Amino acid sequence: MVVGHPEVMRQAVSLLGTGAEVVEITAPEEAQPTTDVIPCLAVGRDEVLNAPPAAVDPRSGEAAFEAICLATELALVGRVDAVTTAPISKVALQQAGHNYPGHTELLAELCGVDDFAMMLYLRDTDLGVVHVTLHTALRDVAELITTEAVRQKIDLAQAAIERLSDFTSPPRIGVCALNPHAGEEGLFGDEEQTKIRPAVEQAIADGVNVTGPLPADTLMVAAHQGEYDVVVAMYHDQGHIALKLLGMHRAVNVTLGLPIIRTSVAHGTAFDVAWQGRAEASGMVEAIRVASQLAGRHRTCKAATSGRA
Repeated sequence: MVVGHPEVMRQAVSLLGTGAEVVEITAPEEAQPTTDVIPCLAVGRDEVLNAPPAAVDPRSGEAAFEAICLATELALVGRVDAVTTAPISKVALQQAGHNYPGHTELLAELCGVDDFAMMLYLRDTDLGVVHVTLHTALRDVAELITTEAVRQKIDLAQAAIERLSDFTSPPRIGVCALNPHAGEEGLFGDEEQTKIRPAVEQAIADGVNVTGPLPADTLMVAAHQGEYDVVVAMYHDQGHIALKLLGMHRAVNVTLGLPIIRTSVAHGTAFDVAWQGRAEASGMVEAIRVASQLAGRHRTCKAATSGRA
């Protein structure tokens, strides 16, 4: 089902000319989707209908915020199995009075968690990239990287890739360096020696199959060639650029560390093509597929646990 304003959905359906019917529902349990019927759980004020399309506007930001909050609340109480979000304008969100740098941080607050991360995942190659820092200025990255943060992301990366794939041996994790050439033993910076390497050594001591810190440029090549199952990147673009080059419209954003399943597309709002009927939708399809895959595995694990009990 869709969580949002039904009239906005009807306008989208009309633009595409699919002939599908948008049916307004009042509870998730009422949803009966088909290829011709889109159930829509209504949320958001009618004022969003006056917001200009393909533009930053606080009314759109408020509508997005309300939809995210409602979908998350439903997932937290088990009334939906997973949430897949469309891209949002961070500026519109903040113009509406909600000071979050993105979905990930808002979802973490709604779910009451402090240890979380973003993973980009390619389903067809079973390759994931988890980020130690995310939506922050590049000048702040080195200070935000700590041994504890790197270790937390290694653990989240291992747990996430194990949920997405079937392994007969521990998944192989590669950890990126921050500086060029992994710092050249301190010549280009010492974060590898003082922060990243200790986290890797701690994880190895606990039995994790992890290697690093390694120069990011060669590590991503090795991961693409199948030497690693998941990579831990130090900052946003270090992981995003490499994975998007491998599969821009197949990459799925999975939020790790939440008590709910949440996936999203790996691209932004693309206002330059919005409401023209030509936006690329394959990323959303992949995000929904991965959400369904994770939800199915979650149900299987719950059933197995109940059976043992």
